[in-house]
Amino acid sequence: MHKFALGFAASLIALAAASTASAGEIAVIVKTVNSTYWQNVQKGAKAAIAGHKGYTMTFQGPASESAIADEVNMVENAVNRKVDGIVLAPSDPDALVPAVKKAWEAHIPVVIIDSMLSKSGEKYYQSFLSTDNRKAGELAAKALIDKVGKEGKIAVMSYVAGAGSEIGRVGGFTDYIKAHSKLKIVGPYYSQSQMATALNQTTDVLAANSDLKGIFGANEPTAIGMARAIKEKGLAGKITAVGFDGNQDLQNFVKDGTLAAIVVQGSYQMGEKGIETLVKVLDKQKVPKDIDTGVVVVTKANIDTPQAKNVLY
Repeated sequence: MHKFALGFAASLIALAAASTASAGEIAVIVKTVNSTYWQNVQKGAKAAIAGHKGYTMTFQGPASESAIADEVNMVENAVNRKVDGIVLAPSDPDALVPAVKKAWEAHIPVVIIDSMLSKSGEKYYQSFLSTDNRKAGELAAKALIDKVGKEGKIAVMSYVAGAGSEIGRVGGFTDYIKAHSKLKIVGPYYSQSQMATALNQTTDVLAANSDLKGIFGANEPTAIGMARAIKEKGLAGKITAVGFDGNQDLQNFVKDGTLAAIVVQGSYQMGEKGIETLVKVLDKQKVPKDIDTGVVVVTKANIDTPQAKNVLY
């Protein structure tokens, strides 16, 4: 019943958006609206669109990151109502390609943010703005090794298997661990970007691995669930935990020592630069095919610095 309700709600959202686009509409479509990370992307996009009076912006996303079919429908509806352009964070690298191709066939430019499309979709979008997720995963692995050393056991708490950002981020993390240490990896476990799922999974992992030295939570809801489980078990400061993303909950976990570090993406910048890049395309300006929006490793030592405050949200 729950799945039906979510699907029905998403269908209503899609139907509501299926009418004719307003003049100069840019559709921003993200993986989910139920995350402060994506809400921060929205803030950046809103700030950018305010500087371009000829355009309006709509912001949409499914109820969850795993509701891939709902996101496909949102892109197709944007194409059908003839929006001027689309800024898209694809929840699946393959499933969104046909919808992006439809935009290309309709001469609607698309700027991809956050997560890549598969190679087959490269010619259908104009620019890709993202964290270098592989490099970010490597930075998380380095932060963990610096604290736990090069031997022992660590766990990986991931989110949606096969998502473009997940492939790069968790792949970069695990490859770095294997290349630079003898640490044994437990997992990855997939939370489907659900905080409660991550909490339960982490609780089980901690119970089954009393000798665990470190743990990595690979996105915002997963890292929050992981940190809450660590705190509930009285293991804050006793196990080295590294999270990903930088909302207020994660900042607090860094400040109280539950998390040794968080690797934070420029989510606001992603929304802001996504709109700016698309407007340049619409103005017939040349834009880079790939734009790196950067990451910052935030710890208790640097959390109050301007560099950290620029990416925290």
